[in-house]
Parts: sequence; structure tokens; C-alpha cells
Amino acid sequence: MTPSASEVLAPAAPSVPRLLERCRDLVRPALTEAVERLHPWLGEMAAYSFGWCEVGGAPVDASGGKGVRQALAVLGAEVAGVPGPSGVAAAVAVELVHTFSLLHDDIMDGDPMRRRRATAWKAYGTGPAVLAGDALFALAVETVAWTPGGPAGMRLLSAALTDVVSGQADNLLFAARPWSGPERVRPEEYRTMAERKTGALLGCALSLGAALGGAPPATTAALERVGRHAGTAFQIVDDVLGIWGDPAVTGKPVHGDLRERKKTYPVLAALDAPVPAARRLAALLESVDVPDEALARHAAALVTEAGGRTAALAQARRHLAAVESGLAELPLAGPAVDELRTLLSFLVRREL
Repeated sequence: MTPSASEVLAPAAPSVPRLLERCRDLVRPALTEAVERLHPWLGEMAAYSFGWCEVGGAPVDASGGKGVRQALAVLGAEVAGVPGPSGVAAAVAVELVHTFSLLHDDIMDGDPMRRRRATAWKAYGTGPAVLAGDALFALAVETVAWTPGGPAGMRLLSAALTDVVSGQADNLLFAARPWSGPERVRPEEYRTMAERKTGALLGCALSLGAALGGAPPATTAALERVGRHAGTAFQIVDDVLGIWGDPAVTGKPVHGDLRERKKTYPVLAALDAPVPAARRLAALLESVDVPDEALARHAAALVTEAGGRTAALAQARRHLAAVESGLAELPLAGPAVDELRTLLSFLVRREL
């Protein structure tokens, strides 16, 4: 069963596609110019990763993704009332860092496909994809360093990157831990990992443009907190979709995360529950290395029976409430704030 939007949040306003398009159009020239500064081979791999070309460099007539993170950077700057170029520079840096993290994550996770085509490491090889990711990281640092608010921006970016790397380290270590017993992964450990791995970059996206434009530190910090909560909610909703999502929407098979034995929030919350279904779920997950569809379907039913799905949606709602509270505390108003609220609603109610 696919989670409805009403399970998590009210439907997003119809203006979201136009908002994302506006921000993409604003950022794309600067992002293209940055990528063109790379070594041509690295630039081609970067363009492939953004969805701009095929292997070999043939152009593709596509937007290269929704561009939510760059839109957050633009809106964060607009909300804070800082000059427009600060938001664009922040958007370029955040998009470069996000793509760098995807290049490396796909290698670590062994994922062969992303957005319905081969991942960069499958298309170009592992070594080249690692190098392309390194190049994008260096380019992001250069982009921030050359802005007028570079020092403040570098502090934000470096703190976010430290958290992203720490979160990914925890995520990799979780895979080796047992499904039951005192060494199992607890839901709160996973929530902390999600805040670091996913929330930190969204918090950086929302606050970096404000920081680069010289916004008051209190405003920048408030935007960073809002982004972190939104990112954590997004990850937990993504976990729900990874089990029960509609393949036509997510691009992934139903029960896919269970078939891959991923330790996601709904599963961990179910395993933590003091009910018989939790013990049956642990026994099932410990009994097979690669569950077939029938076993994955049974596991999903046990997750629901043990309360894992309900617990995940409740946790997402708590972070959404923190997002709303954080936005309400900002001494700001106007169209940009309304657009930001709409975009954050969109972010946490579907897979991006």
C-alpha cells in the first residue's frame, strides 16, 4: 500500500514545479560555468551525473533532476534578504557537493542504476567516478571560497560535510550489526545518522546563501535547523516509500529496501517494539541472505503489525512540526517565506 500524502503532510501547492524551474533557470548558467572549469574528462562525468549528457558527451535535453537543494539555497538567501548572487553561489556549491556524495555513495552501496540509467561508476568505471566526485568536492570549496562571505560559508560547508561523512560511516557500519540482541541498531541511532547524512546537507543548502550574503548569524542558524529537520523527515518518509511506495512514483520495486536487507527506520522501529511480531520479523531477517518477493511481502506485513510504519510516520511528523516551528520563529514574512514553506512540504511528501 502506497502512503498517501495525507499520512505525512498536506498536498504541496501546484506552484512547486514553477518554483523549481525558476530556481534551476537562475542557477544553471553558473553551475554550467563551474563544471566547464574542470578537466574535460572530469567535466563530462560531472555532466553525465547531472543528467546533461550521455557517455561520450552527447547532450541530453533534460533538466538534470528537480533541483530541490539548489532551490533551497536560492530561497534561503531570498528569505534572509541577501543579494541574489549569494543564493546562486550557494546553490552551485550545494549541488556540487550533493552530486559528489551521490557518486561516492553509489560506489559504496554498489548501486548500478540512478534515475533509470547507469550510475557513473558503472558507466565510466570505479576509479574515474571517484575522481569525478573528488573534482566536484574541490569545485564546491572553490565556489564558496571566492564569494565575499567565503569564511562564514566555509565554516557552514565544512561542518555539514563532516556530518555527512560521519553519517555515511554509521550507515555502512549498521549493515554489519545484527538484527536482534543488544548490538542491534536502535531507532534513535538511525535517526541521528539520518540527520547527519541527509539533514546536514539540507540544512547547509537552506542556510549557505544567507551566510554568504552576510545575514545575521541567528537567521543563518535558524535556517540551518529548519533544513536539518526537513532533511531528517525526508529520509524517514523515503524509508517508508522504500518499502510501500508505488514503483511508478519511486522508480524502485515495492518492498525493495527489505529485499536488499536495508536497516531503515520502519524496520528498526518494528524490531524495537516489545511485541511478538517484532521477534518473528527478526527471525525472518536472520534466516535468509536475500529474501524473495514472498518473504519480503511477509516482512513488510510484520513491520506494519509491529508498528514500524506508524512509528516512522509519527517520527516524520515530529520533524515536520519542528520545521513549522522554526519557520514561525524567523522574523521574516513575504512571498519567499511562503515559497519556502511550500517547497519544504513538497520535499518531505515524495521521493526526490
